[in-house]
Amino acid sequence: MVSLRSTVRRLPDDHPLGALVLAVLVVELAGASGAVFTLRGLSAWYGTLARPAFAPPNWVFGPVWTALFALMGVAVWLVWCRVDDPPPTGRRARIAIAVFAVHFVCNVGWSAAFFGLQSVTLGLAVIALLWASIVVTIGTFDRVDRRAALLLLPYLAWVSFAAYLNYRFWALN
Repeated sequence: MVSLRSTVRRLPDDHPLGALVLAVLVVELAGASGAVFTLRGLSAWYGTLARPAFAPPNWVFGPVWTALFALMGVAVWLVWCRVDDPPPTGRRARIAIAVFAVHFVCNVGWSAAFFGLQSVTLGLAVIALLWASIVVTIGTFDRVDRRAALLLLPYLAWVSFAAYLNYRFWALN
């Protein structure tokens, strides 16, 4: 009898394109879960905040995050493809996937803190953790596949900008 776990682990080898699409889709859906908090606080609360002059219009965030989640999906797929490699690469890949999953909690946590709890201060604290967790994720991905690490650099750049933006919201409000 074939287990679900062994079937999922074989996906990259047996169906690489299907595994890539699945990885991107899972990351996009997980990322979209933060939108629940964003939509809740966007109109009622976010609009009342004093905005920094360089804050992008709200419509920019959806396309940017969609592109970043797609890049994250490709990156995690590249690492996932190495899970069954012999040691030490296979072990490093499993660790990198776990680090990625933990980091994603921080990603969704920022939306929950900033928009869900409507706390600029808590959002600032969470985005600092998110930034650090992205750096750790890049490091663990780099030990498995340099391309995967490089695919996360635009994400790090955007979160760096978002952290500065969050800081400016904190300073203004």
